[in-house]
Amino acid sequence: MKTNSTLVSFQGVQKTYDGVSLVVRDLNLDIEKGEFLSLLGPSGSGKTTTLMMLAGFESPTSGDILLAGQNITRTPPHKRNFGMVFQNYALFPHMTVAANIAYPLTVRKVSGADLEQKVKRALDMVQMGAMGGRYPAQLSGGQQQRVALARALVYDPQLVLMDEPLGALDKQLREHMQIELKALHRRLGVTFVYVTHDQSEALTMSDRVAVFNEGVIQQIDQVDRLYETPANRFVAGFVGDNTVLNGKVSAVEGGQCVVELAGGVRLRGINVNQARVGAEVQCSVRPERIELVDAGQAPLGSSLPVLLSDIIYFGDHLRLRCGFAGQPELTVKQTLSQMHALQSGQALILHVPPEHMRVYS
Repeated sequence: MKTNSTLVSFQGVQKTYDGVSLVVRDLNLDIEKGEFLSLLGPSGSGKTTTLMMLAGFESPTSGDILLAGQNITRTPPHKRNFGMVFQNYALFPHMTVAANIAYPLTVRKVSGADLEQKVKRALDMVQMGAMGGRYPAQLSGGQQQRVALARALVYDPQLVLMDEPLGALDKQLREHMQIELKALHRRLGVTFVYVTHDQSEALTMSDRVAVFNEGVIQQIDQVDRLYETPANRFVAGFVGDNTVLNGKVSAVEGGQCVVELAGGVRLRGINVNQARVGAEVQCSVRPERIELVDAGQAPLGSSLPVLLSDIIYFGDHLRLRCGFAGQPELTVKQTLSQMHALQSGQALILHVPPEHMRVYS
Protein backbone atom coordinates (compact mmCIF):
# COMPACT_ATOMS: atom_id res chain seq x y z
CA MET A 1 0.00 0.00 0.00
CA LYS A 2 1.41 3.36 -1.03
CA THR A 3 1.72 6.14 1.54
CA ASN A 4 1.97 9.91 1.22
CA SER A 5 5.69 9.58 1.96
CA THR A 6 6.33 7.41 -1.11
CA LEU A 7 8.21 9.43 -3.75
CA VAL A 8 9.10 6.74 -6.31
CA SER A 9 7.41 3.43 -6.94
CA PHE A 10 8.64 0.63 -9.23
CA GLN A 11 5.70 -1.63 -10.09
CA GLY A 12 6.43 -5.01 -11.68
CA VAL A 13 9.42 -3.61 -13.58
CA GLN A 14 11.46 -5.96 -15.76
CA LYS A 15 14.37 -5.28 -18.10
CA THR A 16 16.01 -7.41 -20.76
CA TYR A 17 18.54 -6.30 -23.36
CA ASP A 18 18.48 -9.42 -25.53
CA GLY A 19 14.88 -10.55 -25.14
CA VAL A 20 15.99 -13.70 -23.30
CA SER A 21 17.76 -13.03 -20.00
CA LEU A 22 16.25 -10.60 -17.50
CA VAL A 23 18.70 -8.12 -15.99
CA VAL A 24 15.96 -6.89 -13.64
CA ARG A 25 13.11 -9.25 -12.68
CA ASP A 26 9.72 -8.23 -11.36
CA LEU A 27 11.01 -5.24 -9.38
CA ASN A 28 8.58 -3.79 -6.83
CA LEU A 29 10.28 -1.04 -4.86
CA ASP A 30 9.06 2.06 -3.02
CA ILE A 31 11.50 4.91 -2.33
CA GLU A 32 10.46 7.24 0.49
CA LYS A 33 10.73 11.03 0.43
CA GLY A 34 13.94 12.26 2.05
CA GLU A 35 15.56 8.88 2.54
CA PHE A 36 19.10 7.80 1.60
CA LEU A 37 18.58 4.50 -0.24
CA SER A 38 21.55 2.50 -1.51
CA LEU A 39 21.27 -0.14 -4.23
CA LEU A 40 23.96 -2.67 -3.34
CA GLY A 41 25.12 -5.73 -5.22
CA PRO A 42 27.87 -7.36 -7.29
CA SER A 43 28.53 -6.54 -10.95
CA GLY A 44 25.62 -7.62 -13.15
CA SER A 45 23.13 -7.78 -10.28
CA GLY A 46 20.76 -5.19 -11.81
CA LYS A 47 21.42 -2.24 -9.48
CA THR A 48 22.85 0.14 -12.10
CA THR A 49 20.17 -0.81 -14.64
CA THR A 50 17.55 0.03 -11.99
CA LEU A 51 19.15 3.45 -11.47
CA MET A 52 19.35 4.08 -15.23
CA MET A 53 15.64 3.23 -15.61
CA LEU A 54 14.82 5.67 -12.80
CA ALA A 55 16.96 8.34 -14.50
CA GLY A 56 15.24 7.69 -17.85
CA PHE A 57 18.38 6.57 -19.71
CA GLU A 58 16.94 3.05 -19.99
CA SER A 59 13.31 2.03 -20.53
CA PRO A 60 11.70 -0.92 -18.72
CA THR A 61 10.76 -3.88 -20.90
CA SER A 62 7.60 -4.13 -18.78
CA GLY A 63 6.13 -2.54 -15.68
CA ASP A 64 5.78 1.08 -14.55
CA ILE A 65 7.76 3.70 -12.64
CA LEU A 66 5.74 6.29 -10.71
CA LEU A 67 6.98 9.62 -9.30
CA ALA A 68 4.69 11.10 -6.64
CA GLY A 69 1.88 8.98 -8.11
CA GLN A 70 2.48 10.11 -11.72
CA ASN A 71 3.65 7.59 -14.32
CA ILE A 72 7.08 8.62 -15.66
CA THR A 73 7.97 5.33 -17.38
CA ARG A 74 8.22 7.02 -20.81
CA THR A 75 9.21 10.50 -19.62
CA PRO A 76 12.60 11.54 -21.12
CA PRO A 77 15.50 12.20 -18.69
CA HIS A 78 15.56 16.00 -19.11
CA LYS A 79 11.94 16.25 -18.03
CA ARG A 80 12.39 14.24 -14.82
CA ASN A 81 14.33 17.01 -13.10
CA PHE A 82 16.65 14.64 -11.21
CA GLY A 83 20.22 15.42 -10.15
CA MET A 84 22.86 12.94 -11.35
CA VAL A 85 26.39 12.27 -10.09
CA PHE A 86 28.62 9.75 -11.88
CA GLN A 87 31.95 8.14 -11.00
CA ASN A 88 33.85 10.11 -13.65
CA TYR A 89 32.26 13.46 -12.53
CA ALA A 90 31.65 14.51 -16.21
CA LEU A 91 32.80 18.10 -15.60
CA PHE A 92 33.43 20.42 -18.54
CA PRO A 93 37.24 20.97 -18.55
CA HIS A 94 37.05 24.35 -20.37
CA MET A 95 34.61 25.83 -17.85
CA THR A 96 35.31 27.15 -14.35
CA VAL A 97 33.89 25.48 -11.27
CA ALA A 98 31.19 28.15 -11.03
CA ALA A 99 30.30 27.79 -14.73
CA ASN A 100 30.09 23.99 -14.36
CA ILE A 101 27.72 24.36 -11.44
CA ALA A 102 25.70 27.04 -13.27
CA TYR A 103 25.24 24.89 -16.39
CA PRO A 104 21.99 23.15 -15.30
CA LEU A 105 20.56 26.57 -14.42
CA THR A 106 21.44 28.14 -17.79
CA VAL A 107 19.78 25.19 -19.54
CA ARG A 108 16.68 25.98 -17.47
CA LYS A 109 16.88 29.70 -18.51
CA VAL A 110 17.86 30.93 -15.04
CA SER A 111 20.01 34.05 -15.24
CA GLY A 112 21.24 37.15 -13.45
CA ALA A 113 21.26 37.55 -9.68
CA ASP A 114 19.13 34.45 -9.16
CA LEU A 115 21.72 32.28 -10.95
CA GLU A 116 24.62 33.80 -9.02
CA GLN A 117 22.86 33.30 -5.70
CA LYS A 118 22.06 29.65 -6.43
CA VAL A 119 25.65 28.92 -7.56
CA LYS A 120 27.06 30.57 -4.44
CA ARG A 121 24.72 28.58 -2.22
CA ALA A 122 25.69 25.32 -3.98
CA LEU A 123 29.42 26.11 -3.61
CA ASP A 124 28.97 26.83 0.10
CA MET A 125 26.94 23.65 0.46
CA VAL A 126 29.97 21.54 -0.53
CA GLN A 127 32.46 23.81 1.29
CA MET A 128 34.07 25.16 -1.90
CA GLY A 129 32.97 28.78 -1.69
CA ALA A 130 36.41 30.18 -2.59
CA MET A 131 37.06 27.92 -5.60
CA GLY A 132 34.45 29.09 -8.11
CA GLY A 133 37.10 30.59 -10.41
CA ARG A 134 39.22 27.46 -10.71
CA TYR A 135 39.12 24.88 -13.51
CA PRO A 136 38.56 21.13 -12.99
CA ALA A 137 42.22 20.34 -13.84
CA GLN A 138 43.27 22.47 -10.86
CA LEU A 139 41.22 20.41 -8.42
CA SER A 140 41.87 17.17 -6.56
CA GLY A 141 39.62 14.15 -7.12
CA GLY A 142 37.69 14.88 -3.95
CA GLN A 143 37.15 18.51 -4.96
CA GLN A 144 35.94 17.47 -8.42
CA GLN A 145 33.51 15.09 -6.77
CA ARG A 146 32.14 17.95 -4.67
CA VAL A 147 31.69 20.14 -7.76
CA ALA A 148 29.76 17.34 -9.48
CA LEU A 149 27.57 17.04 -6.38
CA ALA A 150 27.00 20.82 -6.24
CA ARG A 151 26.00 20.78 -9.91
CA ALA A 152 23.48 18.02 -9.19
CA LEU A 153 21.98 19.97 -6.27
CA VAL A 154 22.03 23.54 -7.61
CA TYR A 155 18.51 23.52 -9.10
CA ASP A 156 16.86 21.91 -6.04
CA PRO A 157 15.94 18.53 -7.56
CA GLN A 158 13.55 16.36 -5.56
CA LEU A 159 15.75 13.32 -6.22
CA VAL A 160 19.54 12.89 -6.59
CA LEU A 161 20.85 9.75 -8.30
CA MET A 162 24.45 8.65 -7.77
CA ASP A 163 26.29 5.88 -9.60
CA GLU A 164 29.48 4.84 -7.74
CA PRO A 165 30.43 8.52 -7.28
CA LEU A 166 33.30 7.78 -4.87
CA GLY A 167 34.76 4.83 -6.77
CA ALA A 168 37.72 6.78 -8.23
CA LEU A 169 38.90 8.14 -4.86
CA ASP A 170 41.54 6.60 -2.61
CA LYS A 171 40.38 4.77 0.53
CA GLN A 172 40.98 7.56 3.05
CA LEU A 173 39.33 10.26 0.92
CA ARG A 174 36.46 7.95 0.02
CA GLU A 175 35.71 7.32 3.71
CA HIS A 176 35.89 11.06 4.42
CA MET A 177 33.49 11.82 1.55
CA GLN A 178 31.05 9.16 2.78
CA ILE A 179 30.71 11.00 6.08
CA GLU A 180 30.36 14.37 4.29
CA LEU A 181 27.71 13.03 1.91
CA LYS A 182 25.67 11.60 4.77
CA ALA A 183 25.89 14.89 6.69
CA LEU A 184 24.87 16.84 3.56
CA HIS A 185 21.89 14.55 3.04
CA ARG A 186 20.72 15.09 6.62
CA ARG A 187 21.08 18.83 6.25
CA LEU A 188 19.18 19.09 2.94
CA GLY A 189 16.52 16.40 3.34
CA VAL A 190 16.68 15.59 -0.40
CA THR A 191 16.04 12.00 -1.49
CA PHE A 192 19.28 10.21 -2.45
CA VAL A 193 19.44 6.96 -4.45
CA TYR A 194 22.98 5.64 -4.45
CA VAL A 195 24.47 2.70 -6.39
CA THR A 196 27.50 0.89 -4.97
CA HIS A 197 29.13 -2.54 -4.85
CA ASP A 198 30.91 -1.61 -1.60
CA GLN A 199 28.94 -2.99 1.35
CA SER A 200 30.77 -0.94 3.99
CA GLU A 201 29.97 2.23 2.01
CA ALA A 202 26.28 1.29 1.88
CA LEU A 203 26.15 0.54 5.62
CA THR A 204 27.97 3.78 6.52
CA MET A 205 25.74 6.17 4.57
CA SER A 206 22.28 4.73 4.05
CA ASP A 207 18.96 4.81 5.85
CA ARG A 208 17.97 1.67 3.94
CA VAL A 209 19.83 -0.69 1.62
CA ALA A 210 18.37 -2.83 -1.18
CA VAL A 211 20.64 -5.83 -1.84
CA PHE A 212 20.47 -7.00 -5.46
CA ASN A 213 21.55 -10.32 -6.94
CA GLU A 214 20.67 -11.76 -10.36
CA GLY A 215 18.14 -8.99 -11.02
CA VAL A 216 16.18 -9.53 -7.81
CA ILE A 217 16.15 -7.62 -4.51
CA GLN A 218 17.24 -10.23 -1.96
CA GLN A 219 16.50 -7.97 1.01
CA ILE A 220 15.68 -4.31 1.61
CA ASP A 221 16.04 -3.10 5.15
CA GLN A 222 17.50 -0.58 7.56
CA VAL A 223 21.27 -1.00 7.81
CA ASP A 224 21.36 -2.49 11.32
CA ARG A 225 18.68 -5.06 10.51
CA LEU A 226 20.34 -5.91 7.21
CA TYR A 227 23.60 -6.63 9.02
CA GLU A 228 22.20 -8.38 12.09
CA THR A 229 19.35 -10.34 10.46
CA PRO A 230 20.24 -11.20 6.84
CA ALA A 231 17.32 -12.88 5.07
CA ASN A 232 19.29 -15.53 3.20
CA ARG A 233 22.74 -16.99 2.51
CA PHE A 234 23.56 -14.45 -0.18
CA VAL A 235 22.87 -11.41 1.99
CA ALA A 236 24.73 -12.95 4.94
CA GLY A 237 27.79 -13.55 2.75
CA PHE A 238 27.71 -10.29 0.79
CA VAL A 239 27.02 -7.80 3.58
CA GLY A 240 29.76 -7.71 6.20
CA ASP A 241 32.23 -10.35 7.37
CA ASN A 242 30.75 -13.78 7.82
CA THR A 243 31.90 -17.01 9.48
CA VAL A 244 30.28 -20.08 7.92
CA LEU A 245 29.70 -23.59 9.27
CA ASN A 246 28.07 -26.45 7.34
CA GLY A 247 26.04 -29.15 9.02
CA LYS A 248 22.77 -31.07 9.30
CA VAL A 249 19.70 -30.27 11.40
CA SER A 250 19.34 -32.80 14.20
CA ALA A 251 16.46 -31.17 16.09
CA VAL A 252 13.95 -28.34 15.70
CA GLU A 253 12.84 -26.44 18.80
CA GLY A 254 10.42 -23.57 18.13
CA GLY A 255 12.23 -20.83 16.18
CA GLN A 256 15.62 -22.45 16.76
CA CYS A 257 17.26 -25.64 15.62
CA VAL A 258 20.21 -27.82 16.59
CA VAL A 259 22.84 -28.34 13.89
CA GLU A 260 25.27 -31.27 14.02
CA LEU A 261 28.74 -30.70 12.60
CA ALA A 262 31.46 -33.23 11.77
CA GLY A 263 32.64 -35.17 14.82
CA GLY A 264 29.27 -34.91 16.56
CA VAL A 265 29.64 -31.29 17.72
CA ARG A 266 26.25 -29.62 18.02
CA LEU A 267 25.38 -25.93 17.88
CA ARG A 268 22.07 -24.15 18.35
CA GLY A 269 20.90 -21.25 16.17
CA ILE A 270 17.96 -19.34 14.69
CA ASN A 271 16.12 -21.46 12.12
CA VAL A 272 15.68 -18.69 9.50
CA ASN A 273 14.08 -20.76 6.71
CA GLN A 274 12.30 -23.33 8.92
CA ALA A 275 14.67 -26.15 7.96
CA ARG A 276 13.50 -29.62 8.96
CA VAL A 277 15.34 -32.41 10.72
CA GLY A 278 17.86 -34.02 8.35
CA ALA A 279 18.23 -30.94 6.13
CA GLU A 280 21.70 -29.85 5.03
CA VAL A 281 22.17 -26.27 6.24
CA GLN A 282 24.65 -23.42 6.38
CA CYS A 283 25.21 -21.58 9.65
CA SER A 284 26.25 -17.94 9.61
CA VAL A 285 27.64 -15.87 12.47
CA ARG A 286 29.38 -12.48 12.52
CA PRO A 287 33.04 -12.88 13.58
CA GLU A 288 32.73 -10.22 16.29
CA ARG A 289 29.88 -12.17 17.94
CA ILE A 290 32.06 -15.23 18.59
CA GLU A 291 33.69 -15.33 22.04
CA LEU A 292 36.76 -17.12 23.41
CA VAL A 293 36.00 -19.09 26.59
CA ASP A 294 37.80 -21.48 28.91
CA ALA A 295 37.09 -25.20 28.60
CA GLY A 296 33.86 -26.10 30.34
CA GLN A 297 32.56 -22.52 30.47
CA ALA A 298 30.61 -22.44 27.21
CA PRO A 299 26.98 -23.55 27.61
CA LEU A 300 26.03 -26.87 26.04
CA GLY A 301 25.05 -26.46 22.39
CA SER A 302 27.15 -23.37 21.75
CA SER A 303 30.82 -24.39 22.13
CA LEU A 304 33.22 -25.31 19.35
CA PRO A 305 36.78 -26.62 19.82
CA VAL A 306 39.16 -25.21 17.19
CA LEU A 307 42.86 -24.87 16.40
CA LEU A 308 44.24 -21.35 16.00
CA SER A 309 46.12 -21.24 12.70
CA ASP A 310 46.92 -17.54 12.35
CA ILE A 311 46.61 -14.15 14.09
CA ILE A 312 46.24 -11.06 11.88
CA TYR A 313 46.72 -7.57 13.29
CA PHE A 314 44.23 -5.03 11.88
CA GLY A 315 45.19 -1.99 13.93
CA ASP A 316 41.92 -1.66 15.84
CA HIS A 317 41.29 -5.40 16.33
CA LEU A 318 42.75 -8.87 15.88
CA ARG A 319 41.42 -11.36 13.37
CA LEU A 320 41.90 -15.01 14.29
CA ARG A 321 41.85 -17.73 11.65
CA CYS A 322 40.78 -21.02 13.13
CA GLY A 323 40.46 -24.58 11.84
CA PHE A 324 37.79 -27.19 12.54
CA ALA A 325 37.63 -30.54 10.75
CA GLY A 326 35.48 -30.56 7.61
CA GLN A 327 34.67 -26.84 7.74
CA PRO A 328 35.81 -23.73 5.87
CA GLU A 329 38.33 -21.65 7.79
CA LEU A 330 36.63 -19.79 10.65
CA THR A 331 37.24 -16.10 11.33
CA VAL A 332 36.96 -14.61 14.82
CA LYS A 333 37.40 -10.92 15.72
CA GLN A 334 38.99 -10.08 19.06
CA THR A 335 40.13 -6.95 20.88
CA LEU A 336 43.82 -6.01 20.99
CA SER A 337 43.95 -7.00 24.66
CA GLN A 338 44.17 -10.64 23.49
CA MET A 339 47.28 -10.02 21.39
CA HIS A 340 49.88 -11.45 23.82
CA ALA A 341 47.64 -14.22 25.20
CA LEU A 342 47.33 -16.06 21.87
CA GLN A 343 49.73 -17.91 19.59
CA SER A 344 49.42 -19.96 16.42
CA GLY A 345 48.83 -23.67 16.98
CA GLN A 346 46.93 -23.07 20.21
CA ALA A 347 43.72 -25.03 20.94
CA LEU A 348 40.76 -22.73 21.66
CA ILE A 349 37.15 -23.10 22.70
CA LEU A 350 34.76 -20.78 20.86
CA HIS A 351 31.38 -19.77 22.24
CA VAL A 352 28.86 -19.23 19.42
CA PRO A 353 25.78 -17.53 20.96
CA PRO A 354 22.59 -19.15 19.58
CA GLU A 355 20.87 -15.76 19.23
CA HIS A 356 23.61 -14.64 16.83
CA MET A 357 23.91 -17.83 14.75
CA ARG A 358 21.55 -17.88 11.79
CA VAL A 359 20.80 -21.18 10.08
CA TYR A 360 19.92 -21.17 6.35
CA SER A 361 18.54 -24.14 4.44
